[in-house]
Amino acid sequence: MGDVSKKEKSRMQSWMDGMKAEFHKIIWPNKEDLAKQTGVVIVVSVLLGALIAVVDVVMQYGVDFLIK
Repeated sequence: MGDVSKKEKSRMQSWMDGMKAEFHKIIWPNKEDLAKQTGVVIVVSVLLGALIAVVDVVMQYGVDFLIK
């Protein structure tokens, strides 16, 4: 039951070799670029969160105004 045929082993080895080759093609960012990009993501997330909060408050006041 646990036997794996040579064809399946060959296919798995080929897949692993291809995966390893693709990982060698990756260009990883250096620390400075990573820090800049992380900072931008944090700033944009905070600004977007604040914008959504403002829109939410304005819409809540609008709905409350229409209901009363």
